[in-house]
Amino acid sequence: MIGNIVTSDETPTGAETLLAHAGGVEAIHHLETIFYSKVLGDRVLKPLFRDGRPHHVDHLTAFTAESFGGDDRFTRELGFDHLIAVHRHLEITEEQRRRFVDLYLAALDEAGLPTDDRFRSAVRAHVEFGSQVAMQNSHATTDEELHPLRAVPRWTW
Repeated sequence: MIGNIVTSDETPTGAETLLAHAGGVEAIHHLETIFYSKVLGDRVLKPLFRDGRPHHVDHLTAFTAESFGGDDRFTRELGFDHLIAVHRHLEITEEQRRRFVDLYLAALDEAGLPTDDRFRSAVRAHVEFGSQVAMQNSHATTDEELHPLRAVPRWTW
């Protein structure tokens, strides 16, 4: 385990996943729908999502569900290279990264996800980490400048 990131073979058998605690894939989809609508209406983030991809909510749902202990649908259908490619050359600013995190955390409340400190702390760590990776990758001009992460991180408590 590195921080809250684990490999699938390190996850304790029978331990509740973040996905299960959140209410399953349907709850995550609801969260991502709320979050994405916030992003598209936000003056700071809208430039990063200018084409308003209709499949983005589904992709984000699959990524988050896999990261939170669900099946590997994102990896099988899109792969981590897709995630790197969509962030390349976006040149995400620190202001945009912080706004992304703030809107995501606000969407948790609107979506009615659990409010316990342990869950919220794990989700915050996940979003902070992911937004840092995305920001680094968005500025990379060579493969060597990319963040070394090359697989969907499995997040735990």
